[in-house]
Parts: sequence; structure tokens; C-alpha cells
Amino acid sequence: MVVAASLLLTGCFATASAPADGEQRLRVVMMQPPRSGLSPLSDDAFKLSRWSTAETLVTLDANGEPQPALAEKWRWSDARTWTFVIRSGVRFHDGTPLTAKDVVRSLRRAATAAPKPRILDGVDLAITGKGHTVTVTTATTDPLLPQRLSSPQLSVLAARAYKSKTVDPIGAGTGAFILKRVDGTSSATLDRNDDYWGGRPKAPGIDVRFVPDGTARAAALRSGEADIVEAVPVSQASLLEKDQITEVPMPRTNTLYLNTGRGVFRDPAMRAAAREAVDAGPLVNGVYEGRADVAEGLLGPAIPWAKQRPERGRPTPAGDPEGRRVTIGTFTDRAELPEVAAALQQQLDKAGFRVKLEIREYANIESDALAGKFDAFILSRATVLDSGDPAAYLYSDFAGDGSFNISQLADRTVDKALEKASSTPTGAARRQAILEAEAAVLGTDAAIPMLHERVIQGDAANVVNSAKDPRERLLVTVDTHVG
Repeated sequence: MVVAASLLLTGCFATASAPADGEQRLRVVMMQPPRSGLSPLSDDAFKLSRWSTAETLVTLDANGEPQPALAEKWRWSDARTWTFVIRSGVRFHDGTPLTAKDVVRSLRRAATAAPKPRILDGVDLAITGKGHTVTVTTATTDPLLPQRLSSPQLSVLAARAYKSKTVDPIGAGTGAFILKRVDGTSSATLDRNDDYWGGRPKAPGIDVRFVPDGTARAAALRSGEADIVEAVPVSQASLLEKDQITEVPMPRTNTLYLNTGRGVFRDPAMRAAAREAVDAGPLVNGVYEGRADVAEGLLGPAIPWAKQRPERGRPTPAGDPEGRRVTIGTFTDRAELPEVAAALQQQLDKAGFRVKLEIREYANIESDALAGKFDAFILSRATVLDSGDPAAYLYSDFAGDGSFNISQLADRTVDKALEKASSTPTGAARRQAILEAEAAVLGTDAAIPMLHERVIQGDAANVVNSAKDPRERLLVTVDTHVG
């Protein structure tokens, strides 16, 4: 296995340029290759954010509260209108100055995309701008708008990025590093932005390699071929030095989504039977070697107030599976998921189901999962990835018109609870509404939360100030360098 991993990494950073004035470029190994040519309108946006190349109007602090970024300040003009003042002195990587016109262009492109970025599920925006002021008007009251605009999928890019039907981020960001080249799904190259508005980056550049194989990623760190490694598999963590790994509780839940639209799990009694059959303890202790937390709900320990969730109502009684056949899908990109699938297969078989597994790379299975072609699907899902607020995740995954509704759920009670959570002003009342929406979803048994993951990031001993971000938005920042 080690030999195979070494072969996968041979020549991994062969094209990296030589150090400049004694400075060393950062060699970064990431898990998932780009799926949409690094379009910011897709999940690829989070790569652009983690490399500090594309930026948004606002960022989030540790508590999920919005902070200035490309917008210096903002105010809520009335119930539906927000006004943002754009930071002066910012230039895109192609040298053009940032203006309100650029912000309007980027946000309109996102708001009219098909599909929309998931942070805009159920949200209609009207965007206008002049000089350095941008006005965003929502169709209904939306107290969460600043947090929404922190999503990497709403990054602001230069006009050159929008010259075709696809969005091309090369040389079009405002961040600390300039995206210079992308070699398909194998690598990317970024150089330092000496004119960055936030100060001169400490690293001269970043050389990225995409390596879906977890063993190979860990081997790159052990062999000294990489400086920063994303998502070290649990099985590889014990093979690394303790000072090379950081374990961070994640707002990420490993969930079994059940297809409520067709097949065996259209029957609530069969969903209840699956819920009773799933035992997350062996998954945490076996597959994850204790580096995870058994789920009590969809929201985990990375969201402290989730502990205040109300008690669940009386569950639906379980039926007898009587040998019913089901197909469960999952993907190989997260090394633990195939093992989770195998363990669940045994648990559900024991309960009376007959389970077939279908496992592929994520890029080759996502469309089938969203189309409802599986009876169930195992997914590792970030619950506050976009806005720092779980309402967007819950709406995306469980609303009848949610863009990521793998469970094919269409439940009026759930939809009403999600609408309430989305419209309640930020603060204690919103948190309570979110927990009530979570309870409504769990009451349908459309999703069986199993465990909450912890991310394991690998850093070489001489790496300074790499970001350990539970939201997976930051990795290399203006301060990250090799010491």
C-alpha cells in the first residue's frame, strides 16, 4: 500500500518553481479535484476560498457573526433592503479596480444561475450599485443576508471571469494569491499577490495537487513531499507524528439519507426500521477509531447551542423489512465512507433488509443521488458550510424545493418549520426555530444522523500559521508560510 501511494505522488510537485530569496512555496495536497472547472458557483468555490484567491463581501468570525471583507460596512435600511459600502483601494488580479459594478455583476450571475448556489435556495435578490455602494433587496425579510454573502459561492470576481457561459476564476480574484493555472483535475498553481489590500503574503506561492486517495495524501506528508495535507484519513493518522496532525471538531455530520419519494423507504414504517437498525457506536469506535462523536441529531458538538434541542416526539413504529431489497450509494473520496457503508450493510441485513452497495467517486455518483436513483445514500455533509447558520443546510437538504434534497422529502410540516427558521431574526429565537426544524426533519426519518466528524489536517513541522477552519473555508492565508 505504501509503495502504491508513493507511485501516486511521484512527481507530485515536479513543476513547482524554485524558492524566491530563500522563501519556499507551499506544497498543498487536497482531497477532491475540481468538479466544475473551479467555478465559484459550484462547491469548487471553497477551494478558491481555502487558497485565499477569491473573496466575498463579508467573512464570518468564530461565532458565525459577519465581519468586513470586500465590504467595509453595511446597514439594514428597511425590512428587505441592505446597503453595503465597498472597500476602496482593492484591485483584481488583472489590475482592474473593484467597484460596485463588479459586485453587482458577480451577485447577479449567482442569483440567476441554474442551479443557484445553495446559499440562495428560496432567496430572491435584486442587486443594484453605483460607485462604491451596493444595495441588495430581498423579496421577503432576510435577517441572514450578510451571512449569506459570506459564502464562497458568492465570491466577487473581475469582469474577465464572466466572458463565457462558464465562470473562469483564473487571474480574476482579489485575494492574497493569484490563480495562474489549473491543470484539469490534477493540479493548480498560485502566485503571491504583492499588491494585496490585506498586506503582502508571507509565502511566494502555492502549488496544489489533487489526490483523492487518502493513503497517498498521508504518504506525501510522511515523505516530505507536501507541506499541508487536507483531510488525512483516520486510518492514516496514527502513522504520522503527533505534531504533524491537528484534530478539529467539524460541523459535519455523517448521515444516512433515505429516499422518501420511491422504493422501500417511501413507507414510514420501513424508514423507522432502518433508524432502529443503525447503531453508530461501532462506526465511531471501529471505522473512525474514536475520532468522531455519536450523533444525537443533525447538528453536532461544533454547534454548542444544538444541545438545547427539544426532546423528540413519539417515533413512528418500525415495520418488518421481510427481506426487502435496498441499494445504498456512497463515494470513495472520503476514505471512511465505504467502510461505513459495509458496516451499515451488516446492520441492516441483520434487521431483515437485503442491502446492495454502490460505491463510486463523488463526481460520478452525485447526479444519480440527487435524482433519487438510490434507496439510501451515505453522505458526509457540512451543516454550516455556507452561512455559518444551519438553516441554509436544512433548507437545501430537506425542503421540498431544496437543491440538495437527496431524500426527495416533500413534507408540509417540515417546509413550514424550515420557512420559519429561515425568516426568524438572528439570536436565540432563530436558534430555537432551527432546532424545531431539525426536530421536524428527524420526525420523518428521512435522514438518520450517525456521527459527527472531526477533520484531521496534516502540516509539516516547519509550516507556520496554516488555518484550522471547522467551516472548511480557510487553509492558506496571508500569514501562512514555511518557516
